[in-house]
Amino acid sequence: MSAFRFKESIRLSATVESMTTAPARPLIARFHRDTHGGVLVIVALMVPVLMGLSAAAIEFGGVVKRRTELQRAADSASIAGVNQFKLANADDAAAIRTAQAMAQAQARSSSGGTPQIAAAVLNNHSAVQVNISETVSLSMGRLLNMPTLDIAVRSTAKLSGTTRLCLLALDPLAPGAFHMESSAQLTATDCSLYSNSLDPAGIQGENASVAKAISTCSAGGFSGPSSNFTPPPSTGCPPMRDPLIDKQGPIPGTCIDLGFFANPKKFVFPIDDPAYGVNIVSSTVTLNPGTYCGGLHLTKKANVTLNPGIYIMKDGPLVMDKNSSLVGTNVAFYFTGVRGGLLFDQKSSVSLTAPKDGPLAGILLFEDRLAPPPLPPLLPLDGKGPAKAAPGGVVAAREYRIISDDARTLLGTIYLPVGRLIIDAAKPVADQSAYTVIIARMINLYDGPNLTLNARYGSTDVPVPKGVGPSSADTQLTQ
Repeated sequence: MSAFRFKESIRLSATVESMTTAPARPLIARFHRDTHGGVLVIVALMVPVLMGLSAAAIEFGGVVKRRTELQRAADSASIAGVNQFKLANADDAAAIRTAQAMAQAQARSSSGGTPQIAAAVLNNHSAVQVNISETVSLSMGRLLNMPTLDIAVRSTAKLSGTTRLCLLALDPLAPGAFHMESSAQLTATDCSLYSNSLDPAGIQGENASVAKAISTCSAGGFSGPSSNFTPPPSTGCPPMRDPLIDKQGPIPGTCIDLGFFANPKKFVFPIDDPAYGVNIVSSTVTLNPGTYCGGLHLTKKANVTLNPGIYIMKDGPLVMDKNSSLVGTNVAFYFTGVRGGLLFDQKSSVSLTAPKDGPLAGILLFEDRLAPPPLPPLLPLDGKGPAKAAPGGVVAAREYRIISDDARTLLGTIYLPVGRLIIDAAKPVADQSAYTVIIARMINLYDGPNLTLNARYGSTDVPVPKGVGPSSADTQLTQ
C-alpha cells in the first residue's frame, strides 16, 4: 500500500510541474528569437557614426597624401637650388629662383590649393633651404570647429665636400705650404681654401693675419690662433688631386724682337739689367702675343697694352717696376725654361684678365712643371728688399712675387704647380676681379696685403677651368 501511494505521488508532482511550466517556455523562446527591432535601432544609431569615421579617414588620408606631395616638392626644389652652385654662372639669386620655380611646379594641386613657398641660401652658398606651407580645407573638421588645417614642410640640401675651390697649396710635405703672417689678410667669403701638406703646420696663420672663407681645410694640421681663421681650419682632410694636372702648356715659337723703339730710355739710369728680362720696354707700346725669349721687363714709366693671346716667357722672367703699367684683356702668360718667375714691384700698375677661349681659357698665369734647378730670386729695384724665406727653408723652382700697390684686377686662374707665390703688397690685391683662383706649390702672404679671391663667376665671360671654382661635390638632403 505504501508503494502504491509513492508512485501516485510522483505522478501528481510531474503533472503539477508540467502544468506550471509548459506555458512559460514558448514565451521565453519567442522572446529570445524576436530580436529584429533592437538590431535595427542599434544599426540606425551606428550608421552616421560609421559614415563619419569613414569620411574622416578618407579626409585624413588626403591630408597625408598632400603633405607627402609637398615634401617631395620641397626636396626636389632644395636639390635643384643647391645644384646651381655647381655651375659657373651661379649666384644666390639664381639658386633661389631655381628652387622656387621647381617647388611651384612640383607642388601644384588639382584641388586649387595655393602653397606658400620660401627659399633661402645657407652656409655661405653651400646649402639651400625650401619651406612650403599650405592651408587645407576640412569638410569633417567643421563639425569639430576646425574647418582648415595648416601643412608645413621643410627641406635642406647641401653640397658635400669642398665647394668653390679658390686656393690650393700643392706641396705635400712643406710646413706653411699656405702661410700668412704680420697683418696679411685673405678674403674668400664665397669659396674655399685648401692645403695638401701633411705637415702638422701645413697651414700657418701668425701674428694678426686673418683668413675668411667658406671653409679652410688642411690635409695635415695648422698652427697659429684659430681666431686667425673664420671658420677655423678643418684638419686631416684628404689631399686633393691637382685639378689642372692634365693641362698642357703651349709650345714656344720664334723669338719676338721688339726693336730699339720699345726701349728709348735704354741709357737712362739705372742701366738695364738683362737678368730682369732681355726684352725691355720703357715707352708706350702695344705688344702682341708670342714667345719672349729671355723674358720681358717693363720699366722707367713704360705704358704697355697687350693684345689678346698667349705670351710665353722663355728663359726669363716677367718684371714690372719704376712706375710702369700693364693692361691686358684675354691674355695668358706661360713661363718655361731657366730664369723664370714674376715680379710686380711696388711702383707698378697691372690689370689683367685671362682668355675667354682657346687652350688656356680661364688661365692667367701658367708655369711649366719641368722647371730647372732654381736660381737666386730677383731683388726688387724699387727698394722693397728680398722676400722672406719660405717656412721650413723649402726652396721652390721659381718665385712669383706681387708687391704692386695697384694689382686689383687679376681675373682668372693662377697656376704655378712647382712655384712659390709671394704676395707682400701693402694694398688690396685682386679685389676688383670677378673671380681669382690660385693653385701653387706654396702660397705665402707677408706684411699687410688684402688678397681677395672673389667667386662672381656669372659676372664675366672668362670661363673657370674645369675642376676649380664651381663645385662638382655631391648633393645631400640634410633635412
